[in-house]
Amino acid sequence: MELSTVWFIIIGVLWTGYFVLEGFDFGVGVLMPVLGGRKRAAADAAPAAADVEVEKRRRVMLNTIGPVWDGNEVWVLTAGGATFAAFPHWYATMFSGFYLPLLLILVALILRNLGFEYRHKRPEETWKRRWDLAIFWGSLVPAFLWGVALTNVVVGVPINAAKEYTGNLFTLLNPTSLLGGLTFVALFVTHGAIFLALKTDGQIRMDARRIATRAGVPAAGLAVLLLLVLGLQGGGLASWVTTILAAGAFVAALWFNLKDREGPAFIGTAVTIAMAVATYFLILFPNVMPSSTNPAWSLTTANASSSHYTLTVMTIVAVIFTPLVLLYQGWTYWVFRKRLTTQHIPDDVVLEHVP
Repeated sequence: MELSTVWFIIIGVLWTGYFVLEGFDFGVGVLMPVLGGRKRAAADAAPAAADVEVEKRRRVMLNTIGPVWDGNEVWVLTAGGATFAAFPHWYATMFSGFYLPLLLILVALILRNLGFEYRHKRPEETWKRRWDLAIFWGSLVPAFLWGVALTNVVVGVPINAAKEYTGNLFTLLNPTSLLGGLTFVALFVTHGAIFLALKTDGQIRMDARRIATRAGVPAAGLAVLLLLVLGLQGGGLASWVTTILAAGAFVAALWFNLKDREGPAFIGTAVTIAMAVATYFLILFPNVMPSSTNPAWSLTTANASSSHYTLTVMTIVAVIFTPLVLLYQGWTYWVFRKRLTTQHIPDDVVLEHVP
């Protein structure tokens, strides 16, 4: 097997890891105003008590992803770096052509991460509410735009003979890519809801299971429609197999969720996202960025890759360090594996100002 093919597979694995792990982070962020809203937190309580319960539920939600979200984001940094080193022509065409969507993703992620870090710095409700909005939009926008961008890569975009993107922003907002964006959001919301059910207990756990079921039905419909559209355009036997596996895993996840078995349900949504991304990359191969203008101008694993020497050095580095990174991240999840409830969240303490 050519090293360029090996690195195409590695990049596919990196994107799969990113969407599986960061996917539930995005889902938790999008669910902040839903599971952390006053209606679900304390419908019959007095306003003051309801406000306290809302705050505790939101803190529980954030604490479920607090120890892991920054580690999950490393996967996309590694995927981008690997693409730059292994396929510089792919990187140059994609990052220049998709400049505005990628910039919006970056800005949204920055705001989201600032929300995680600064929300607790002051006790005022207005301060926290504004950072909650940053977390919500900082989760929703990247989830949608990643789906749009990756779908465009698979279906093809206008590229000329010089490997330059010749379209504009509205070229990227075509019906198939918009369907991809909506599908990613729906899958991540379901994934995030099941993760919350797995990591919490009490009323918030039951609410998360109900949200997972309600979000899972439209997510299943969108995912089936998207993968059918992509498969009919350029799918092969392998991509149809992963499509069927994705569908089966998602049905199993929803069934386990109804049976109050969050562990198998979470594995099911993780497998669904992994198989969906695998379907994308199987349809894409041997291209890395098809040209809708002229198929002969498409970027492939052969004409977009680095030299054999560069790929060899990268392979050696990956073999040495990848197991270490995986072991460390697995240890992190193991350490923070216990469930959380609102009883674990102390009340806010306002410190008196000492002149």
